[in-house]
Amino acid sequence: MKKAFSNRRMEGLSAQAVCLALRGVALRGVVLRGAVLSGVVPVGLALLGLALLGAMPLRAQISLATVVDLAQQNSSSVKLAEADTRKARAILTEMNDVYIPNLDIGSSIGPPTIGFPAGQPSIANATMSSLVFSFSQGFYIKAARAAYKAASLALKDAREQTALDASTTYIELDTVERERDEASQQQTDANRLEEIEQARAEAGVDSHSDLLQSRLTLAELHLKQLHLASRAAVLRAELASMTGLPVASIHPLHSSIPAIPAVTGQATETPGLAAANASAQSRLMQAKGDAQVNHRPLITFGAQYNRDSNSLNNYSTYYQHFKADNFSIGVTIQIPIFDLIHRDKARESAADALRTRVEAEQASRQNDLQIATLDASLGELSALTDIAQLKQEIAHEQLKEVQSELQYGNGSSADPGASPQVTPKALQLALIDERAKAMDAAESEFDLCKARLSLLRALGHMEDWLKTLGPAMLVGQPTGQPTATAIPSPAP
Repeated sequence: MKKAFSNRRMEGLSAQAVCLALRGVALRGVVLRGAVLSGVVPVGLALLGLALLGAMPLRAQISLATVVDLAQQNSSSVKLAEADTRKARAILTEMNDVYIPNLDIGSSIGPPTIGFPAGQPSIANATMSSLVFSFSQGFYIKAARAAYKAASLALKDAREQTALDASTTYIELDTVERERDEASQQQTDANRLEEIEQARAEAGVDSHSDLLQSRLTLAELHLKQLHLASRAAVLRAELASMTGLPVASIHPLHSSIPAIPAVTGQATETPGLAAANASAQSRLMQAKGDAQVNHRPLITFGAQYNRDSNSLNNYSTYYQHFKADNFSIGVTIQIPIFDLIHRDKARESAADALRTRVEAEQASRQNDLQIATLDASLGELSALTDIAQLKQEIAHEQLKEVQSELQYGNGSSADPGASPQVTPKALQLALIDERAKAMDAAESEFDLCKARLSLLRALGHMEDWLKTLGPAMLVGQPTGQPTATAIPSPAP
């Protein structure tokens, strides 16, 4: 499964070795000052080597951890969840701050009134007020705390879903790239097969239909290459949209994909389900708070200071013992006896609480059904993967047998009825078949990996797998610049 990746790594190492060797030759030529050619010829070889390396474009391979990290930073759903978390945090602070007295200052300056003064001639005033006691406020604080917990869990759930989407797309792109390498080799083998069939048809050994069949095989392989190229382009566009990276810069690094374990056992509460339960708890506390409004006392604190002026409204003409500085403080007790608005509000909140509770239970049942479905399909996918790998191994062994018989013969005599000798045509067919089985095995392995990732998320173990990607996934914080490995790739 790592054949394509190993080839790319070997190409990079070979290019680096050529560069170092040529540079060493150039240096040795320069130090030989006794002959002119000893300084010119090696330099020319070095320039030729640099030109060859320049024709090999550098391709940056992006690791899976970097793609997941950038996707989480760039995700709209994550950003919306972060905004909801900040809002929930602000609401929780607001619910607690009602017990802290606020302070307002102002002034009521104006021209003298005609007749009896309509208001206090205040040059400056200051007021303070706060909540002292409320049966409902304690439930409102609990509701805000549960809502903040639900928002935090929803943020975690959004990050996990983004990581799942990015990982699945990345692994699929890696699979498609390896299949494209095999398809390219298949195309070369099919071209060679057509040449052989053309020669055999001209010699009268094979019929014209055999030649047409080889051309059909070549056309089918070309169509498969087009399909794989289109699929890779779409996957790159999806990853570019997720991460914000240029499409041309996205090349998967196969070694950065950790093993995906086959998880079984009891499911734990996922962040999405925990968020739904916390939201239901928040609505329940809100409903209880609204139900505590009627027939229960509400105590508030208030204080006021006024700096009044007699010169503005002739206040002392109508009131004896006028003073410029006035201050008052006290508490207000209110007991709602008949309030239909708050009663209806309590009924509305109770209905919302019931709805969120049912939605949380429905989400839990859907998650259990998804687990059962994935668990059942995993067995089939695992069996299909084993079958595909066995077919690949069989095709590989058959290819080795054909190569051996083509080189040494099958030991049969030329007598009538003896087994015919293996031809180059059989070798090309065996090569094409072996690469086709390798592509089928890679596709089966991807289907199995995709199902395992979905099951990991449904069981609540997605975070454990994300930790294996690297230190950046341990805390879920941005890593900064993308991590890339630049290696030379052969020019097309």
